[in-house]
Amino acid sequence: MSRLNLAEKLIESHLISGKMVPGEVLQLKIDQVLSEDATGTLVMLELEALGARSVKAELCAQYVDHNLLKADHRNGDDHVFLESACRKFGLWYSRPGNGISHPVHMSCFGIPGKTMLGADSHTCAAGSLSMLAMGAGGIEIALAMIGCPLTLVMPKVLGVYLEGNLQSWVSAKDIILELLRRYTASGCWNKIVEYHGPGLKNLTAMDRHVIANMGHEMGAITSVFPADDQVRFFLRQQSREEDFTELSADEGATYDEEAFINLSELEPMIACPSRPDKVVKVKEVSGRPVSQSYIGSSANPGLRDFSIPALIVSGRHVPDNMSFDINPSSRQVLHGLIQSGDLERLIGAGASLHDTGCGGCIGMGQAPASGHNSLRTVPRNFPGRSGTKEDQVYLCSPETATVSALTGKITDPREMEMDYPVYEEPETLLDMRPLMGAPQEIPVKVELKKGPNIKKLPVMEKMLSVIDGPVILKVEDNVTTDDIIPAGAEVLPMWSNIPELSRHTFSRIDNSFYERAREIEEDLFLVAGHNLGYGSGREHAAITLRYLGVRCVIAKSVTLPYRKNLIDHGVLILTMGNESDYQFFGEGDRLQFFDLASLTGDNTYLELKNLSRNKTIWLRNDLSDREVEVIKFGGRINYIKGVSGG
Repeated sequence: MSRLNLAEKLIESHLISGKMVPGEVLQLKIDQVLSEDATGTLVMLELEALGARSVKAELCAQYVDHNLLKADHRNGDDHVFLESACRKFGLWYSRPGNGISHPVHMSCFGIPGKTMLGADSHTCAAGSLSMLAMGAGGIEIALAMIGCPLTLVMPKVLGVYLEGNLQSWVSAKDIILELLRRYTASGCWNKIVEYHGPGLKNLTAMDRHVIANMGHEMGAITSVFPADDQVRFFLRQQSREEDFTELSADEGATYDEEAFINLSELEPMIACPSRPDKVVKVKEVSGRPVSQSYIGSSANPGLRDFSIPALIVSGRHVPDNMSFDINPSSRQVLHGLIQSGDLERLIGAGASLHDTGCGGCIGMGQAPASGHNSLRTVPRNFPGRSGTKEDQVYLCSPETATVSALTGKITDPREMEMDYPVYEEPETLLDMRPLMGAPQEIPVKVELKKGPNIKKLPVMEKMLSVIDGPVILKVEDNVTTDDIIPAGAEVLPMWSNIPELSRHTFSRIDNSFYERAREIEEDLFLVAGHNLGYGSGREHAAITLRYLGVRCVIAKSVTLPYRKNLIDHGVLILTMGNESDYQFFGEGDRLQFFDLASLTGDNTYLELKNLSRNKTIWLRNDLSDREVEVIKFGGRINYIKGVSGG
């Protein structure tokens, strides 16, 4: 009898087709689907374009947590649109102020053993509840909502064995930062990270959420934890203990790869600007001046992540030049802080209280001062993501951020002259389900309410048999989706309006990109190094490229989520069989492919002509037959309608 690890058990219990062998193509049943407002507007437009009548997955939920700042009509219009779409299609609706999708979903709907797909890359945080939870692009989300299975390549499973106990002033954030130090941004490509071992005993469900949330920053598909007494206690706090099912790996189960962490030996860690994997020990950068400390986000959303800082600053005051920003992750957390008196402690120490939502993590407010260091408990510190163009953002634990707020400089929290605060999880927490808009049991005809900024999806043309045109841009390694389409208060309100949003494509790298792309009435090529599309799973970074005429992306490597998004929007993706070929491409070079009409997934290499250099380059085609057909149709929606006759 085979002995399965937990990831394999979760996959096997939802397997529709395929074999659980690394590299094999699988189809999985998806139980729950999540979207948030920044990405959800496109999801709802895609449901409309697909002609959907109602969702069919067990549970679908739409959260408003990103675009909370109503500087004009646009964000408010998005909220009205999303609420009407939830009533039309049958989703749960989480109103503005309820909180960040991931911890709120975990509190209200997370169930051990379920699968979940989310239109947000940090959906993987639900692995903390022993769910198989993954992020995806909007089209994949829309299809999962209407009952279509998820297609993916069977990943390898990395087993991380935890032993020992965390020291005082060391917490869950330091665990994931240590793993990021080891594995970097791409070390867990096409892997599931599974945590096991005796070290889990004292890690709460929300501690595990911190770790699972940032697994995506290592390139992992998702992370999973067993459902044990800690998960049972969490569900009891939410008045949902009946949803508990014990889940763990079989005794003697094996892993494709293994890692070990002795929690007793961990020290406070910190990620330096401007990538989550630039991790060092806090003591190595101590003394650097700090002007902002930021507590909150989906990466540290638990009540303890706010209460521990409150107990640290109790009876103390942050310096006058320190911005101490508190972004509660949910109404539940805010309610808990009020009940315990911890909110009073934070405010009394000089903290600024902000909306319950994503806020500064996505650049929607709380931007740091230019030229000043900001310590944040958020999951990402990509350049400019905070809202300040030349930002210097460090990622760290709530303990490190809070102690540094008191000293005005990066400080190892173990230097704090006080005992580590004693914190006990409350037996019960505010039940947020009554604050959620439930789907209507009896479907009724609902008109989608579209404000003037909400535009229909652009119609994409089919792929031509010849792609002939210039390289519009050549970029290096680790270009993020934030680099391709920024977030922040200026750009996020346009995410439901692709024509306007496209003006910001690559604006952080080349602010002439949009004008040049609009002026060139030819097919366009994009050339990139390794890890293209790292970071957020936003499909906007794919659809705007296609809208502006990019027909082909040539890269050393493309992240799996971004690869899917490009294919879903009809962009041909080819990789360099020889990485040294990168030197044979330059911005403005004229490239040419012939006979793409006969392209199939069986072709190992394709011949490309660089006419400007009179050179032939062979590029690897690792697309499947189905992916090729999707690209030929001009994208996934065209493909579905074309195949089905819709």
